[in-house]
Amino acid sequence: MKRRGVILLSGVAVLALLGLGVGLSRASLSALDEPGRVETYAATKAKHWLVAREARGPLPPQPRKDSSSAAIGQMQFGGRCASCHGIDGRTPTDVGRWMYPRAPDLGSPAAQEWSDAELYLIIKHGIRLSGMPGFGKTLSDEDIWHLVHYVRSIGSAPQS
Repeated sequence: MKRRGVILLSGVAVLALLGLGVGLSRASLSALDEPGRVETYAATKAKHWLVAREARGPLPPQPRKDSSSAAIGQMQFGGRCASCHGIDGRTPTDVGRWMYPRAPDLGSPAAQEWSDAELYLIIKHGIRLSGMPGFGKTLSDEDIWHLVHYVRSIGSAPQS
């Protein structure tokens, strides 16, 4: 009986290794190829979990959330973010459309579902291996909050 269990477990392990081998043989590092469902699901879940975990910690205080804060953020956005996300934040440039993961439309529900704290952390620290740089060494905490406020205004702006 014990031997049968070992044989069964060995067979499952061999099948798992074969599946992994086939999966890796079809894998690509090209950012031009569309990722598969499993890769997209795993990467998205990991990103959301890691960002949410970081957002539970203390953050620097926000400046007042008003139109002047969003205007300052818009100026920062034009110089730092528009090269990938597009000047309007909704229409990624060729660079943004062909990186992986693709630069998102920042007015989309998927982008707007991030909390302010999560957006702050994404802008400050970036997301490794995604093309999203971190601006924590080049922008003040206050300027990062201004960018968060501008991203929020993109979500509430009417689409043209």
